Amino acid sequence: MMLITMTDMATIHPAAVRATPPGPSRLGVPSRLVLRIAILSIIGFLVIPVGAVAIGSGTGLIALPYEMFELAGRAPILFPAHMLSSAMALLLAPIVIAVRHRAELELHRALGRLLGVFVVIGGLTSLPVAIMSHSPVLARAGFFVQGLVWLYLFGAAYLAIRRRNISRHADLMMAMVAVTTGAVWFRVITGTAIILDLPFEPVYALAAWIGWMVPLSIVISRPRMVSGVLSRAR
Repeated sequence: MMLITMTDMATIHPAAVRATPPGPSRLGVPSRLVLRIAILSIIGFLVIPVGAVAIGSGTGLIALPYEMFELAGRAPILFPAHMLSSAMALLLAPIVIAVRHRAELELHRALGRLLGVFVVIGGLTSLPVAIMSHSPVLARAGFFVQGLVWLYLFGAAYLAIRRRNISRHADLMMAMVAVTTGAVWFRVITGTAIILDLPFEPVYALAAWIGWMVPLSIVISRPRMVSGVLSRAR
């Protein structure tokens, strides 16, 4: 359901960040409102439904497509564990981001630890699930690499916060969340292919890579921009 390419980011020391006070926001009230609406729309219309369907699939409340039904039969523990933990990580990530400011720091830490548990379980189970899947080889490779990168980014973010490198921790966690959203964009891409009657298997295999690589590339290349957008939209 998730995964990425092991990419590191240059260390940015918190002292250097504190030394440069943030400038005034260039966004007026209408722009902030548009950002809030856009972010809430993505969460409400994409993140929550995808997470809810994954929970339903993992618990057996929602019937699985035949291929996933077969996979669940071959991996009766791994598959539900992957679906449920990955769904919880997807649903919890926006909340962890929303409470990242000083006033809610203790809540941020507690929810961040819980998010980490779900990421570790979801990432570790994604690897055998990807291998056992009947998806095309290119798609399985995409899911497998996504799982590796997901785990790597969380591990690197954990080490960064243990070393009190807050800026690096924030950048790595944002990159990890970008990979997490791959589950959403994968479904958007494949759903669009069905609606437009495009060749499904090639699109499916491509979506297994670009679904998480594109958001990850945006976060890695413009970390300050992403952080600024989130702060202004708050």
